[in-house]
Amino acid sequence: MGSVQTDQTTFTSVELHQLHHQDLTNERVERAQWVLKSPEPPASLSIPQSIGYANLAKLDPQYGLYTSIVPPLIYSLMGSSRELAIGPVAVVSLLLSSLLQKIEDPIANPVAYRKLVFTVTFFAGIFQAAFGLFRLGFLWTFSHMLPLLDVVSVLESVFKSIIHEPWYPLNIVLGCAFLIFLLITRFIGKRNKKLFWLPAIAPPYISCIINYDSLQLTGPHVGQAAKAGLISAIIALAEAIAVGRSFASIKGYHLDGNKEMLAMGCMNIVGSLTSCYVATGSFSRTAVNFSAGCQTVVSNIVMALTVIISLELLTRLLYFTPTAILASIILSALPGLIDINEAYHIWKVDKLDFLACIGAFLGVMFASVEIGLLAAVTISFAKILVNSLRPGIEVLGRLPRSDIFCNINQYPMAIKTPSILIIGINSSLLCFANANSVRERVMKWVTKEKDDTEEKEKGRNIQHVILDMSNVMNVDTSGILALEEIHKKLLSHGIELAVANPRWQVIHRLKLAKLVDKIGGERIYLTIGEAVDDCLMNSKGAGGSSC
Repeated sequence: MGSVQTDQTTFTSVELHQLHHQDLTNERVERAQWVLKSPEPPASLSIPQSIGYANLAKLDPQYGLYTSIVPPLIYSLMGSSRELAIGPVAVVSLLLSSLLQKIEDPIANPVAYRKLVFTVTFFAGIFQAAFGLFRLGFLWTFSHMLPLLDVVSVLESVFKSIIHEPWYPLNIVLGCAFLIFLLITRFIGKRNKKLFWLPAIAPPYISCIINYDSLQLTGPHVGQAAKAGLISAIIALAEAIAVGRSFASIKGYHLDGNKEMLAMGCMNIVGSLTSCYVATGSFSRTAVNFSAGCQTVVSNIVMALTVIISLELLTRLLYFTPTAILASIILSALPGLIDINEAYHIWKVDKLDFLACIGAFLGVMFASVEIGLLAAVTISFAKILVNSLRPGIEVLGRLPRSDIFCNINQYPMAIKTPSILIIGINSSLLCFANANSVRERVMKWVTKEKDDTEEKEKGRNIQHVILDMSNVMNVDTSGILALEEIHKKLLSHGIELAVANPRWQVIHRLKLAKLVDKIGGERIYLTIGEAVDDCLMNSKGAGGSSC
């Protein structure tokens, strides 16, 4: 039985089916339970996480809490995800500290560093909003490999701390003990659905018990801040996209990529003006939202209000939260983010997708986050380019007792039509990138088929070539020239060209280029079957008889 796993619990396919197909009475009961219980766990979890992530960003703890107030409120007004919990996250916090420490020292000049962080946040919001306004939501598709950066960034920070920072035995013991406690509560929450609240409330309340000893748009660093803002914007969007799309698919609704980008951009722009740094969707807090049964973005509003109350009433307790406890909370997210089985699945399904995943991993591990991002995006676009440069060219045959034509290699029972070669072009665009390849491969098939026919049956040469262009959505000048050259070369061999099922954009371009007149308007057909029947009527067999 299939299952869907989140950071907090596992849902079987049967449970998901019941979740979507329950009667009205159960739905009302669940909504009543949700009102009582759903907002509290993500709100309580956000407090220690926000403090810990602010430390990762080399900021004072209060700025992490501010980031859990203003951006969630803005997103609740503009966003479309019902479960996405907004706030600071580990990967963006580490990214900011790694990029900006090279520009300003957070210890020697904390004020300048803080202003630089807010400036980067402002630019990140500008870029994200621009992505949405210019309707670049299709970039949503290229973000599937980026969540891995979260794990690698955290591990990289841990390794650097081990090498460069002094060790305190009490911190190690306390941190490891609390990490084990968090993992145990998470295990209990997974095994017993009724105790889903236990792993959610464990971090804030226990960490409080265990206690012991503005923008700068001018100046020399604006360009560097804009660059860091662009990188942060992309990483933050990738994080939110990965989380939002995963939970939206489970609940069975669609997220508008352009709307999400605009919402993220506006919340970070407003956040940068209210002492917040870059915010995005959080894996762990969103999983808590999902497990608690949240149905709307109201949970973000309640979370923000809870953090405000905590700032007013609990700051004395939160101030003494040990760094080891905060580190344990951050590290407890690692086991749920590492998925070896999914990496193996990607390897089995698509080697190039796995190569993009490994490229991101190695780039971040041995260089930097931006290098890992660049590697993943470059490999993904290279995959698209390779596929467009070498489109599928296949010979088609008719299935017995039908008018269906398909690839003879995939369906050996498909029958070739005598004296006619049917070639399908499997590319959505016939353009400069693949025009030469299409022309050469079509002529190669014609030559091969002609040689094979002459060897088997003397005097029964190929007389017609039908190009199936049902998959070609558009064609440019280079594509038209390639078709014209194919037509000329076929005529030089005494073979006539026919075109089957061209799209209206394609036929319009061919008319403008006068290629329809050269081929002959009567040689353009709606279906392959019509083209074959007409070619058979006009074919000349051996001795001049019709085939």
